[in-house]
Amino acid sequence: MAEQIPLSDSASAVDPEVDAARNDKTHEIAPALAYRRLGIVNVIFVGRPGAGDRQWVLVDTGIPGTKGFIKSAAEERFGRNARPAAIVMTHGHFDHIGALEDLAEEWDVPVYAHSLEHPYLDGKASYPPGDSSVGGGAMAALARLYPRGPVNVAARLKSLPDDGSIPGMPDWRWLHTPGHSVGHVSFWRESDRAIIAGDAFVTTDQESAYAVALQKAQMHGPPMYYTVEWDKAKSSVEKLASLEPDLVVTGHGAAMQGPEMRDALHALARDFDRIAVPTQGIYLKEPARAEDGSAYRH
Repeated sequence: MAEQIPLSDSASAVDPEVDAARNDKTHEIAPALAYRRLGIVNVIFVGRPGAGDRQWVLVDTGIPGTKGFIKSAAEERFGRNARPAAIVMTHGHFDHIGALEDLAEEWDVPVYAHSLEHPYLDGKASYPPGDSSVGGGAMAALARLYPRGPVNVAARLKSLPDDGSIPGMPDWRWLHTPGHSVGHVSFWRESDRAIIAGDAFVTTDQESAYAVALQKAQMHGPPMYYTVEWDKAKSSVEKLASLEPDLVVTGHGAAMQGPEMRDALHALARDFDRIAVPTQGIYLKEPARAEDGSAYRH
């Protein structure tokens, strides 16, 4: 099992007093930025409270069965019947697209993702199978049983703009951060040095069901059982660390901030091969690449 980097409570970006003042069950971590944990994954709301219809963006859509929780949180946060301007996907693994088809249809909203991720979102290709041989925990052991898709939102699916902008998120830029999946992206807001990292790295041991339940904070590489290009995963963490973020919210685990978080992210980038990469695994030997089509053959 790979090593990990513990984080203390002082690095948490969540303020319980701020959370207690609201009814939407989200964690407000920065201006116009909140997230809610639904089961094993986070969904993220970008937009100021009370923004109203088409004035906010949903990032990722949780696990299957969470549509009602997402809608209720959105209504409490943004107003009655407030639909997003867009749904933006970090990637399309099953724990990030659970409510995507239903919400896209019900809200009549465009879905943005990197073009390399489109085959998994337009019905053309399933993800490569999860690798149960890595990680050593119950979540990893079940990896080959997880749904691999595809889902089909082709009628509403659009590519993220080539200029790095994100529709509906004018203060943010998208960055291609492949490795965990070929079209994985993360989002960067320079004004407060905030990163929405998706699963480029996470802040809990996602391979362990026990750790997922407790949400013990640690700087962790991308979930091993789904990462298909370890060389690119390393480069993606290095790219995000080089931004010197002050705040990170990831697909799994609590949002973290400050010097301790930043030091841990630099340590992860510097020692990625030792800390994050498994000692064996399907995709260490045979990465699933977009370039040769192997990412789409399964």
